[in-house]
Amino acid sequence: MLRTRGTRRTITALAIAATAAIAAPAGVLAETAPAPAPIPLPAGLDIEALASLAPAIVGAAAGPLDLTRPADIAGSPQADLLAQAKAMLESSNLPPETKATLEKVITFLDGSGGGGPALPPSTGPVIAQFLYPTIGKGCIGPTSDSVGTALAVPGPAHLPPPGPTAGQTGFVFTALGTKSATANQPNPLTVSWVNIDNQKSGTANLTTASRINPDGPATLSAIADTGRGRVLAVISGGLTTQAEGAAPITCSFLPTVGTVVVP
Repeated sequence: MLRTRGTRRTITALAIAATAAIAAPAGVLAETAPAPAPIPLPAGLDIEALASLAPAIVGAAAGPLDLTRPADIAGSPQADLLAQAKAMLESSNLPPETKATLEKVITFLDGSGGGGPALPPSTGPVIAQFLYPTIGKGCIGPTSDSVGTALAVPGPAHLPPPGPTAGQTGFVFTALGTKSATANQPNPLTVSWVNIDNQKSGTANLTTASRINPDGPATLSAIADTGRGRVLAVISGGLTTQAEGAAPITCSFLPTVGTVVVP
C-alpha cells in the first residue's frame, strides 16, 4: 500500500497526464547475458509507488480517443494538464530516482521522449529497457527475493525467437537468481500493452517457448501485434521455477512499466 499523500497525488497526476497525452501528436518513430544474482535495487527507487502507478497509466492511456481533435494541442486543456502533472511531480516528496522514472513516463506520453537506444547492427537489435526493475518476493528461496528486469524489442528483429516482424513488439522478462522456469506456468506473467498512437491494445502471456536461458535464470517472452507507434506496456504476474530434484517455487512480481517506439 502507498504510504504518503505525495505519492497518491503523483499517481493521480500521472493518470491525468496519460489521458491528456492520448490527443498529443505522435513522437518521432524512433541477447542479454544473464546477470549475477541477487543484485540490489537502485538506491532511492520506490518500487511500491511505481508498481501502484503502472495499471493507472496504462488504463488511462487505453481510454477513448477523440479523432476530431486537432493534432496540435498547444495551449489546449490537455497541454495544461500535462504541465500541472509535471509541476505536481516536481513538488512531491518522492525520492529523486522515483521522480526521474515518472518523468520519463510523462515525456514519453507527451511525445518529447524517445524509445530504446538504437544499437549498431553489429552489437544487437534495437532494445528498450523497461523503466525500472521489479521485485519478486521469495522467488529464489523463502527468504531470498529476485530482481526482475524486462525489455521490449521493436520489430523487425531476431530476438526474442522467432523474432518480431515489422509492426510487432517482442517482450522479454528475466528473474535474476532463479532456476529454470517450468513449461507450465499456473499463474503466468503477462504483458498488457497499449499503442497510444493507433489505440490498439492487448494482453499476452509470457512463456518459455523461445527457450532463452533454459537452464536459468528464468526468462520468458512474448511477441505482440502492437502496430507502429508509441507503445506503453506493463509486465506483472506470477512465475514458477524448479531446480532439478527440488520442489517448484511460485512467486509474484510487482508491475513494471516499459515504453518503446515501433518504427
